Amino acid sequence: MKIGVLGAGSMGSGIAQVASTAGHEVTIVDAKEAALENAKSKLAKVMARLVEKGKYTLEDAEAIQNRISYETDIQAFEGCGMVIEAIIENLDIKKTVFKNLEEVTAKDCILATNTSSLSVAAIASACKLPERVIGIHFFNPAPLMPLVEIVPCIQTSDAVTKSSRDLIDSWKKVTVLAKDTPGFIVNRVARPFYGEALRIYEEGIADFATIDWAMTEIGGFRMGPFTLMDFIGNDINYTVTETVFEAFYYDPRYKPSFTQRRHAEAGWLGRKSGRGYYDYSENAKKPIPVKDDKIGREIMLRIVMMLINEAADALFLNIASKEDIDLAMTKGVNYPKGLLKWADELGINHVVHYLDNMYDEYHEDRYRCSPLLRRMHKDGQTFY
Repeated sequence: MKIGVLGAGSMGSGIAQVASTAGHEVTIVDAKEAALENAKSKLAKVMARLVEKGKYTLEDAEAIQNRISYETDIQAFEGCGMVIEAIIENLDIKKTVFKNLEEVTAKDCILATNTSSLSVAAIASACKLPERVIGIHFFNPAPLMPLVEIVPCIQTSDAVTKSSRDLIDSWKKVTVLAKDTPGFIVNRVARPFYGEALRIYEEGIADFATIDWAMTEIGGFRMGPFTLMDFIGNDINYTVTETVFEAFYYDPRYKPSFTQRRHAEAGWLGRKSGRGYYDYSENAKKPIPVKDDKIGREIMLRIVMMLINEAADALFLNIASKEDIDLAMTKGVNYPKGLLKWADELGINHVVHYLDNMYDEYHEDRYRCSPLLRRMHKDGQTFY
């Protein structure tokens, strides 16, 4: 099957690399010649490094690169069995693009969007055959991150869902099936990792370095929330938070933080700007965390409890299966363990009592316990 990829940015070129590595002929289309040249050059460097490391032979690396063609006209997608769109997160632009894609592809070509935050149903509505539109959400960098969220919308046919998941599975990716709701699985469930960490800082409980230390050393996470936000970019992370907040009709659980907004407004975007929650300039001194195990455990528990609550609510609202929710968080954002398994380890009763105590203290809907956790506590159930 020939695969089309629209957009030659880091995500689009990464998806193209994955498809080509799986043996497909791939066509990348981008209106900008410079973007195409940049993508081609970057792939050559990546493949050269992989050859040096012994991951591929020179012949294999050349074959992967030669299977990818670079074009500026979407007419080049003619003959594709699937086209994956990976362009700017703008609904109007995506709808126009999908309308145009439908004109140049065969009726049985699957049209996929790599959107991380927009409604797949809204994108599909631009097409005459919306049943062939689906969300296929890769994580950046696509060649390295194993998880892919498969997101059928209400218009997507069962056949398209099955063939899309089977195809991505054949690319040696870990797929999870998610409902077409804001943030899908990962970007929805992960919000408290950032939001609650910011809240803890704003309450003056601990500084950035101490919160990061608590989550990595005590919680076992690969990166602390502030290090990770600096890595992602405070502008991007804040925009996703704001989008999810608005999409959930301003549910207090997803409320953005003034701290992050001010960092974004100041241009303190993280690593890419040289300054974020931390200073990345050459002679900057790394802040020293307060390594108090009691405070650290309290910080870790507060954030993990909020994450568990979010995961339980995603299951309660049939966003995905319990297995896919746990798989998404371990494979998509490298959490040390599945959140629902973590809930079982801590004890459902302990999770419910913790959240209820938080709600009693703050009287904010942000800390309301998921009805599923409450029911399970009442019936003495566990997730596994």
